[in-house]
Amino acid sequence: MPMIFLLVGGGLFFSFYSRFVPFRYLGHGLSLLTGKHDKESEHGQLTHSQALSTALAGTVGMGNIAGVALAITAGGPGAVFWMWLTALLGVSTKFFTCSLGVMFRRTDEVGQVHGGPMFVITEGLGQKWKPLALLFAFAGLFGTIPSFQANQLTAAVREELVPDSWVNSPTLFNAVLAIVLTLLVAGVILGGLKRVAHVTSRLVPTMAVTYLLMTLAVLANHIPELPGLFQSIFTEAFAPQAVTGGLLGVIIIGVSRGVFSNEAGIGTEVLAHGAAKTDEPIREGLVGMMGPIIDTLIICTCTALVILASGMWQNVEGVKGVELTMQVFGQELGPFGQILLAIQILFLATSTMFTYWYYGEKCFAFLFGEAKRKYYKWFYLAMIIIGCMVTLDIVFNFMIGMYGLMAIPTMTSAFLLAPKVKQAARIYFAKLQDEAAK
Repeated sequence: MPMIFLLVGGGLFFSFYSRFVPFRYLGHGLSLLTGKHDKESEHGQLTHSQALSTALAGTVGMGNIAGVALAITAGGPGAVFWMWLTALLGVSTKFFTCSLGVMFRRTDEVGQVHGGPMFVITEGLGQKWKPLALLFAFAGLFGTIPSFQANQLTAAVREELVPDSWVNSPTLFNAVLAIVLTLLVAGVILGGLKRVAHVTSRLVPTMAVTYLLMTLAVLANHIPELPGLFQSIFTEAFAPQAVTGGLLGVIIIGVSRGVFSNEAGIGTEVLAHGAAKTDEPIREGLVGMMGPIIDTLIICTCTALVILASGMWQNVEGVKGVELTMQVFGQELGPFGQILLAIQILFLATSTMFTYWYYGEKCFAFLFGEAKRKYYKWFYLAMIIIGCMVTLDIVFNFMIGMYGLMAIPTMTSAFLLAPKVKQAARIYFAKLQDEAAK
């Protein structure tokens, strides 16, 4: 409940406090992604589109495929409504947090910029608030470990793609797959942020479009059922009699899974957008707010409708997460659908791991110093191996707990510094209107 008040209430506050400015400038936010506003002379390491792709690589992934399935099996159709609510409110939240990520960032001795909630706190609020920054860095260090992605990817390959005759020992199979996956991730993250951005800016849009086409192919066979599915989402959001935990339970499930999907208010996205090549904080806020729209309102909704249309979420006992989504696509599109989804999972899960390495390394360096940054890669790769070996519930519940802790310093600093964003937005949009009038 405290997280619901913090994240949902915070999103409402930012929406009304800004007078819904983020929603009024969605078109301008999209135009920023075309690159016509990019300037080489500005500070930063990533273009607007690269920053968004890197941030989306951390959100468009297992949360959209496995997280939605977990939400529906635990909370029923009504959980989807509360995921939508977190996304709509997350637009305003990300506008504020990503603007602050550029407004208060640190430049090191070689000219590279470092952004994130811990720098927003120390640079924007002062050193007396540093304990709050340390809390974010601690929770971020463990909340961005790649164990959930590794766990669900291993389950997808072992349960759905590999013949039973190949898996005499699940433990041995998991270990072999863990080594292969670790080597794959190492090949990218050892090249640093530039390589991660280069890979994700190509991988994420391609995989997202392909996945959407797959879901639309399924929904094309269920068009008459769609009005009823939407009705069930709205009615069961407020009267979920069949769901364990009642109304409060379904709200908590929907909000937590929605936040896990789009990360609005958590602060991880600020780490990526804080490295954007721009000297205009409001521009990056407008780019960052696109994340919840793409991630939750579009991609998660398509996944949810496919699962609900199949009816399998009510009939497959003990199957949850990515295994449920895999079985749904197998039922709807045949073996080809399962194979195609497995390829999607492979690329989306690994792209998330690439981005999570960057997030975790930033937190590690803040806690232990820049000189020890090089050791984090080996810790991170070890977490992939562990994730392949442990159970889903342990991994997911641990990450959700860490996400909740990250939200406290991120939202606290955003509340306190919101007037600075509002003032900067007033100046930026006035300048924009003057340019349009000329």
